[in-house]
Amino acid sequence: MSASKSRVAILRTTPQTVLADYHRLMNLAGYQQVIAPEAETGLKINISWHYFFPACSTVPWQLDGVIAAMLKDGYSRDRIHGCHNRTVVVSAKKGEVANKHLPVIQKHGLANVHLYEGEEWINVRDAVGDLTKDFLVLNDVYPKGFSIPKRFIGENIIHLPTVKTHVFTTMTGAMKNAFGGLLNEKRHWTHPVIHETLVDLLMIQKKIHRGVFAVMDGTFAGDGPGPRCMTPYVKDVILASEDQVAIDAVSAKLMGFDPMEIKFIRLAHDLGLGRGKVEDIEIVGDLDLAKENWQFVGPFKKMTFASRMQHRIYWGALKRPLEWSLKTWLAPWSYLASIVYHDWFWYPIVGKSAVDKALASPWGRLFENYEELEHNEAGWPDVEPRRSLSA
Repeated sequence: MSASKSRVAILRTTPQTVLADYHRLMNLAGYQQVIAPEAETGLKINISWHYFFPACSTVPWQLDGVIAAMLKDGYSRDRIHGCHNRTVVVSAKKGEVANKHLPVIQKHGLANVHLYEGEEWINVRDAVGDLTKDFLVLNDVYPKGFSIPKRFIGENIIHLPTVKTHVFTTMTGAMKNAFGGLLNEKRHWTHPVIHETLVDLLMIQKKIHRGVFAVMDGTFAGDGPGPRCMTPYVKDVILASEDQVAIDAVSAKLMGFDPMEIKFIRLAHDLGLGRGKVEDIEIVGDLDLAKENWQFVGPFKKMTFASRMQHRIYWGALKRPLEWSLKTWLAPWSYLASIVYHDWFWYPIVGKSAVDKALASPWGRLFENYEELEHNEAGWPDVEPRRSLSA
């Protein structure tokens, strides 16, 4: 890494200006110097739940804003595609509908790639060669190697995370967004060494991708036992950077955490993969906003039953009797337990009130009425649908 500071752009936004703000944000962060127009660009959409829950997954105006900015700046729509991974507990097919990603992709006429459908995957050792010798943990977790999508080699990648906390990693952002795309359905094998895994994945990204960039949405930000069971807050913030470590560090600082106390950020910083110390980061855009401290309590003070059990399995008293089962044919017990708890209990009984409250906000009304509203070049002048205005 060069001695110059990494740059993170940060802006405050509104539904009325969000499209123009995303265009300004990305150019403040210098994305055109990173994302080569002649190469394919995958927009790595984050779906942390196949339901809409504020701050949980990529929001439609984030995806819309990034695509509109690229098209305005002369990128070919034929070389841009949405990109989805698959997990055993979250359905990307349901999630792209519930979170209104699919209408945005279709509106702009982009390809929509689901990495497990008709895509070739190759062994990471064939993709990155001797870089595997530098891995912190992945050689131990996967002694025979693991597969990554072949199409990623030579492609640009733009990650679309949100500002939120996480029960495994304190916070999650750009670095964690690569987790699904680069690892297959056995990715849960890495949970006991999740911080080191994220660092290894960043090494891989720097090797295989033409350019790596992140655009993070904090219009809603989530605190608590994320990435699902959070308390969402309206924060009106968007961020962008080429440096995946730096954007996560700035996001962490906004939420009230010391970035260098978050293990994956510190490890990546120490290895020269990015800047984790905020004093080493050049902030551009809204400098006063970057100084805010939201004083989030984090993911560990109000853990759910499910998150407490996960911690006991991967790091606590249940590690010896139960963790082994997650690498055998018995693993589906854990998938079913997660689905029952999160989808059948927490979301309808606990989470619905948070969703309803968020939908009453301007961003919530924009989300709820997204397909019906007309926007201009800057954003959405009004977030109420026509039928309610005429009622």
